[in-house]
Amino acid sequence: MGGKLVGKERNLGFDPLCATFFNKGEYLLLGGSNRLCTLMTKDGVKLGTVGDEQSSWVWSCAARPDSSYVAVGCQDGTIAYYQLLFSTVHGLYKERYAFRENMTDVIIQHLLTDQKARIKCRDLIKKIAIYKHRLAVQLPERVVIYELYSAETTGMHYRVREKINQRLECNLLVVCTNHLVLCQERRLQCLTFNGIKEREWVMESAIRYIKVVGGPPGHEGLLLGLKNGQVWKIYLDNVFPVNLLKVDAAIRCLDLSPSSNKLAVVDENNHCLVYDIHNKKLLFQESNANSVAWNSHCEDMLCFSGNNILSIKAGNFPVHQQKLMGFVVGVCGSKIFCLHVSTMSSIEVPLSAPMYQYLEKNMFHDAYRVACLGVTDGDWGSLAHAALDGLELEVAKKAFIRIKDLKYLELITDFQSLAIYSQDRQRKGETEKDLLTADILAHRGKFKEAARLYQKLGQEQRALNMYTDLRMFDLAQEFLGSVDTADRKALIRKKADWAHNINEPRAAAEMYLSAGDTVKAIEIIGENSWVDMLVDVGRRLDKADRDGLTRVARHLARLGQPGYATEMYRKLGDDRSIVLLYVEARDWREAFSLADKHPEYRDLVYIPYAQWLAENDKFVEAQKVQRREREQKQKQRSEKKKRGSGKRNSGGVAPVN
Repeated sequence: MGGKLVGKERNLGFDPLCATFFNKGEYLLLGGSNRLCTLMTKDGVKLGTVGDEQSSWVWSCAARPDSSYVAVGCQDGTIAYYQLLFSTVHGLYKERYAFRENMTDVIIQHLLTDQKARIKCRDLIKKIAIYKHRLAVQLPERVVIYELYSAETTGMHYRVREKINQRLECNLLVVCTNHLVLCQERRLQCLTFNGIKEREWVMESAIRYIKVVGGPPGHEGLLLGLKNGQVWKIYLDNVFPVNLLKVDAAIRCLDLSPSSNKLAVVDENNHCLVYDIHNKKLLFQESNANSVAWNSHCEDMLCFSGNNILSIKAGNFPVHQQKLMGFVVGVCGSKIFCLHVSTMSSIEVPLSAPMYQYLEKNMFHDAYRVACLGVTDGDWGSLAHAALDGLELEVAKKAFIRIKDLKYLELITDFQSLAIYSQDRQRKGETEKDLLTADILAHRGKFKEAARLYQKLGQEQRALNMYTDLRMFDLAQEFLGSVDTADRKALIRKKADWAHNINEPRAAAEMYLSAGDTVKAIEIIGENSWVDMLVDVGRRLDKADRDGLTRVARHLARLGQPGYATEMYRKLGDDRSIVLLYVEARDWREAFSLADKHPEYRDLVYIPYAQWLAENDKFVEAQKVQRREREQKQKQRSEKKKRGSGKRNSGGVAPVN
């Protein structure tokens, strides 16, 4: 039979007679000539004994499967039956939680990031204390102090800082930046990391609860809850304790608010009492509590648990309750740190109820602070709209940024840029606030309510603009009674724009005409080649509207309607355009007739006519036309010279013979 040694050899000091595994192989039960049943780790580290010393050798020991019961059989025939109970050894500071695992290991857990680190002590761990970047572990023969290797808030790498090689007995262990605090019933001792006792306090009653409340290194403050109901505060550099207050029953748990202004106490009667620490006045009291913790991010919010119910109290509002298994030991924002049996868990609890409690009282800034701790997107939307209704624009803006609602952010930016939102205008009365309220209603789609409010405030123009922008022109017309004709035309023009955009050109053209925007109407009619409509518009136009008539004539010419185009040009008295129109249409007879009546337009007719003849292979006729035109031009120049010399002779100068 062969095998391989997988563990370290250890000298037991007695002859072992039986051995068996316990708790799924995590521990080892060993009996022998020492008349004891010894509990050891699977690596051979002694943890303790099961029961008392027997009267004879222990020849047999057995563990009940899947339970914590152990049976021990002795040489004299005695059988003993025991139940093993493992106490929870742990420490908590804010979001860092340290606890014992497998009796010899320390697990440090960051409750927000869920990071974990393991420290193997290879000895029985009796006490654990944690504070900021310090960790103290008490072993049977020494105390080891660890420190964080890095200064990062989420760092998890610990290293040994000091070792106190002394057997220290205590009920409670507390570690600070440079000191170790031991509690033995009524006595409290402060030791340096070298094991030197610096200071000692003796209380009137047994100390039930200790909490480090922070402070400069070497000057930290500790809160003490005593069995007689007293609460004391001590400072490590001061030998004199300070009595804060006294309750009627023994203290089970206590916590100090982040600003150190309020103290929450849970007594043996399961009452949660909150005091003003300055005047010792009882602020409020709640029942069914076995643990309490202030929210480290909110001064006015605390949580307490009892009877498997979590209670959240914000300010002076009623308590909000929900089911929760275990004890509340810490609150960080919307994270609840809950200890159930021996397991610490971080539970996300939406703080919607406290937020709505603040909203009901129009306490928008307090509601925003609670929402920042953790609420749903729907709750952010409710806060944003409630703040907007209350004209708390800064709170509303921050809330809308959270849910990325750009429409309302633009509205708030417009409000903040308007003069009516200045502090001076706000103090004048409610009119400006009502105007903002009407604008908010319009953005929410409550157009009728917004229009009625505009009308009530004498702002019909705003209602008109609103309905016009919405293309609700029929409703917009209801607000035209007290406005001038210019606004009526502007409304019709916007209606025409909308009709044009939705591809209703005929309706748009008719509305442009009724609004007096003739140019746009003519362009739409021309684009759609409506000849009859163009002719009708041109005939209705006044002669003075030269731009409109010219556009009509051009569109008619483009559409192959020279007759109607000529009619428009004649209405304008534009013979030159008529000549060009005939030339372009190759209607030479009409063009020649008009050129004869207006010799100044001959070049506009005969030169294109000659070019047309040449293009059609009628070169002889083209040369004749060009020759005739040259002769005509020479004749005209001769006549001009004669007229010029006649004018000089008529000036009174006699010719020389």
